[in-house]
Amino acid sequence: MTAPWIEQQTQALLAQRGHAWLLMGPSGLGQYSLAMALVRAWLCEQPDSHGACGTCGSCHAIDVRTHADLCVLMPETKMLELGWPLSEKAQTDIDDKKRKPSKEIRVDAMRDAIEFTQRTSARGRGKAVLIFPAEDMNGITANALLKTLEEPPGAVKFVLATESAHQLLPTIRSRCLTHTMVWPDVSHSEQWLIDQGLSVPHAQQLLKATGGRPQDALEFAQSGRDPSVWAAFPKAMSKGDTAFVREWTGPELIDALHKLCHDMMAVSVGSEPRFFLAADLPKAPTIEKTSFWSQALSQSRRTMDHPYNAGLMQEALVSQAQTALH
Repeated sequence: MTAPWIEQQTQALLAQRGHAWLLMGPSGLGQYSLAMALVRAWLCEQPDSHGACGTCGSCHAIDVRTHADLCVLMPETKMLELGWPLSEKAQTDIDDKKRKPSKEIRVDAMRDAIEFTQRTSARGRGKAVLIFPAEDMNGITANALLKTLEEPPGAVKFVLATESAHQLLPTIRSRCLTHTMVWPDVSHSEQWLIDQGLSVPHAQQLLKATGGRPQDALEFAQSGRDPSVWAAFPKAMSKGDTAFVREWTGPELIDALHKLCHDMMAVSVGSEPRFFLAADLPKAPTIEKTSFWSQALSQSRRTMDHPYNAGLMQEALVSQAQTALH
C-alpha cells in the first residue's frame, strides 16, 4: 500500500511540467517509492490526477520488471536487492565470476541508458529513466548523462532520487527541477507502519529509533532484529556486551552507534535525545570524549564495506563504545 505522503507528493509533482526531477532528502522518506510512482504515472495507459491506474498493461509490465520504455539505473547490488534484472552482459560477467556486482552506477550502464533514450517508444507513451541512488554515479558516469539530461531526444522523462544531494555534481542538480521530500507527521507514519504489520509499541519504538523516518523504521523491522531490544542497546554498549549485537551487520551496528553517540552529545550539552529515551541512556561522558568517538565512527563508516572479519569488527566497535561511554 502506497504511503499517504507519497500519494500527496505524486499528485503535486504530476500537476507540474518538467522533463527531469531530482527528489532529495534524508533516507527513510520514500525517494524510491515516489520515483516509482512518477514513472508509473508517466507511462500508464489510463493515468489520472492521482497517478497510475495500477491495472493496465503498462502498470503490469512495470510490476514484473519488463517495461520496454522504462530504464532503471542503479548500482548492480541495489538492482539485485530490489528485483530489477541486470543487462545480459553484466549478469553473464557476474555468473561467470569475472567480477562482483558493482556498488556504483557503472558508466557502461549509463551509455546503454543514453542509447535507450534515442530509440522509439515501444508502447507509445514516451519513455522514462529512473536513477537511484543518484549519488552513486561517479564523476565519469554523471558527466556522460549531462547532455542527454539537458536536451533529451523525444518524449523522455528523468527522475533522479537521492539521499545525499550534496554529493551530486552541480551541473546535474542545475539541469533538474528539485523536490525536497516531505517529512510525514508521526500519526501518519505510525499508522502506515501498523498497516505493514507492526504492533503499535514496535511502530512507536522504531520511529523513535530512526528519528521519525518511516521507511527506515520498516527496514529495521524487516532486518530481523527485535525492535524491543533498541531501548537496551545503550546500556549494553556501556557494558561492552558484544553478544547483544552478534546478529547485527556492520552497517547496522555503526548506524546504531552513531545515533547513540549523537544522543550522548546532545545530553552532555543539555539537549533532549532524539533516538533513545533519556531513561535508557547511561550517564553522559564529556563532550570531548563523544566528539572523539563521533570522528572514529565516521572513519568506520567510510570503511565498513571492506571485507573485515565481522566478529573482530563488532568487538572493536563495541570496545570503542564502552571506552567512550566511561
